[in-house]
Amino acid sequence: MGIVQAQANMSLDGYVAKQDNTIGRLFDWLQNGEVAMPTPAGDFTLHLTPQSSEHMRRWVSSLGALVCGRTLFDVTDGWHGRHTLDVPVVVVTHRIPKDWVDAHPDAPFSFVTDGVAVAIARAQEIAGDKVVAVTGGTIARQCLDLGLLDEVAIDLVPVLTGAGNRPFFGELSAEEVLLGNPTLCVQGDRVTHLVFPVRR
Repeated sequence: MGIVQAQANMSLDGYVAKQDNTIGRLFDWLQNGEVAMPTPAGDFTLHLTPQSSEHMRRWVSSLGALVCGRTLFDVTDGWHGRHTLDVPVVVVTHRIPKDWVDAHPDAPFSFVTDGVAVAIARAQEIAGDKVVAVTGGTIARQCLDLGLLDEVAIDLVPVLTGAGNRPFFGELSAEEVLLGNPTLCVQGDRVTHLVFPVRR
């Protein structure tokens, strides 16, 4: 099975979105370079620095599936049936959005109503030996609590938001969680790409 990696663009003070779920300056680095890189789904083109483009190509090619929560799914309207990274998506939800499923019969989306552990197992089955990326702080925290998380990948943006709808992991069940030293550190422009192993 491939590793399970929580991933987020994050402000220096730890937020992954603003109070109204907008992203503010967190994604500016995706359009501040000279290397044009169409997204895998072809829905738009990134413009990255050479360092960030190389990092992005490696990361995208490693992905086998994505796990997200219902809030992100709803905010994006399920990416209209095809995620920007063009990978299968497993959505953790209390209720399957039947109307959406009926409107997108060919979308590579799975909806899991019996918890995060089942969603991760489903995503790993889909991904094989590729990476399962977990987006959204609530799902990432539950994976951490359940001992399912192998890595934390952060695109750290040098901006202070002062407040947001939540920090990356939200309120932890443990007093603190010590990660390992970074196994990856790539300096881009207005972003630093970091990967930390989860210690067990």
